[in-house]
Amino acid sequence: MDNQGGITVQRALELPGLRGGLPEVVAGADRLHRTVRWVHAGEVPNIASLLKGGELLLTTGLGLGTRPAEQRAFVRRLADRGIAALVVELGPRFARLPATIVETARAAGLPLVQLHREVPFVAVTEEIHTEIVNGHYALQRQAEEVHRQCTEALLGGGGVPQVLRILSDFAANPVFLETADGQLLYAAGTESAPADPLQVWDGLRGQRAARESGPPTGTVLVDVPGGGPGTGSVRARLVLLAVSGALSPVHRMAAERAAGLLAVVLMQARQEEELAARGRGDFLTDLAEGRISAEDAPAQARVLGFKPGDGPLLPVVMRLASELSPSGNWALLARAVLEELSSVGVPALLGVRPVEGRVPLLLGLRSESERTAVADRVAAALRAGVERAGLERAGAHPPVVVVGVAGGWAAASAGLRHAAETATAAQGLSDLPWYDARRLDIDLLLWRLRDHPDLAAFVDRAIGPLRDHDRTSRPPLLPTLETYLAHAGRKAETARELHLNRQTLYNRLARISELLGTDLDDPQTVLALSLALRARRHTP
Repeated sequence: MDNQGGITVQRALELPGLRGGLPEVVAGADRLHRTVRWVHAGEVPNIASLLKGGELLLTTGLGLGTRPAEQRAFVRRLADRGIAALVVELGPRFARLPATIVETARAAGLPLVQLHREVPFVAVTEEIHTEIVNGHYALQRQAEEVHRQCTEALLGGGGVPQVLRILSDFAANPVFLETADGQLLYAAGTESAPADPLQVWDGLRGQRAARESGPPTGTVLVDVPGGGPGTGSVRARLVLLAVSGALSPVHRMAAERAAGLLAVVLMQARQEEELAARGRGDFLTDLAEGRISAEDAPAQARVLGFKPGDGPLLPVVMRLASELSPSGNWALLARAVLEELSSVGVPALLGVRPVEGRVPLLLGLRSESERTAVADRVAAALRAGVERAGLERAGAHPPVVVVGVAGGWAAASAGLRHAAETATAAQGLSDLPWYDARRLDIDLLLWRLRDHPDLAAFVDRAIGPLRDHDRTSRPPLLPTLETYLAHAGRKAETARELHLNRQTLYNRLARISELLGTDLDDPQTVLALSLALRARRHTP
């Protein structure tokens, strides 16, 4: 079976019907890979006008004419029509094909076959047609399997990215979803593909601009309908590019079925916005995890609309509380934050990662001196966006915003990764507008040790007696110890924050020392207690 919905000339010659005629290829042996889409038998001189292209023509040669000029014209018309091959049965008309016919077929690149035995053309036609129909059915089954996988992904809570990845894996080529006017919404590639999808898309844009036309040859482009049944409007387009291998009609069939599913998904409000935000989130995550190099990142960021100046880049990551569902209105969040950021006056690339509950950003600063002021405004914009998008929940921890180190693209990659990890480790800390990633390295280290039994044992040894006390007695003493250590042992400030008189504070500190059997004035003890209080957030 040919992967384009027919069979090859070579396959047709191998079937019992034609094989019984002892076929001999006398011209076009290098073109037997051509696709046979149908079979036709005929003996009239003008038979070329009855064909559409892709046919395998069976004849005894009665229509070829007797003069060399007639024979040349007959073969040329068939070649111009684009038939797959000409098969001539030797017999009363020709004992062997004339050199004129063979030479003309060879010059035109038309496969020419002579049969040395008589065969029933009806049986040959039926046999090849059956093979072609079976091939079409097999292709339909492949396309339906892709449709089934896409449907299951959507029913399982997946979205457009999962559909595009399934289609990309099937086609073994990158797949893009673009708006009706050609703006990129989302790009999906395969793990085995040698090129990054955003680089491929950037190249495609350059080709379109140079040619002032649509996609290059070999591209599969399928409209995703929108606006309701019968309107004829286009909501988006699926674009499959032949980068790693050729695309065939079965890939178009699969894309058409996927387009129907995407049309339903995109009918939901702001789906395009969320999809674009997810695409930016994927780029920022790939940059953070080293899948995109610092050399390639600027060009790919430009594809996504991020055009910073020559100043440093500032990585920022917001992490929502783990108890919040990733099913909130992420499109509204992205829009709200971008609207807030527009007043900050710096270029921003904002993405969303709903599954991880994370919002990564890159900001283009004019200078390092802007870092603190920009971080203040970005943190306020992020929190305002969370509120407007309805992603907050009563009793849940507030979002954590972590700001990394400003620098170039290489620093941005490491900074995004560091900020993302630190934002996870910082869950449950006191509610500051934002945290400097560099000041949370101890929390990050403790978080990485969260599953090690020695960490839980350390916490139990250091503050276990206080935890036991607070479960059964009042007032609780752990908050007093935390506040005391946060103020570096300054008793007046501790009492003021806890709204206690000094004698009450002294009594509590004495009780803490008694329970723990330690001296709160000892620097090593203070260090151990500080670490234990930080580590308890990551232990049972």
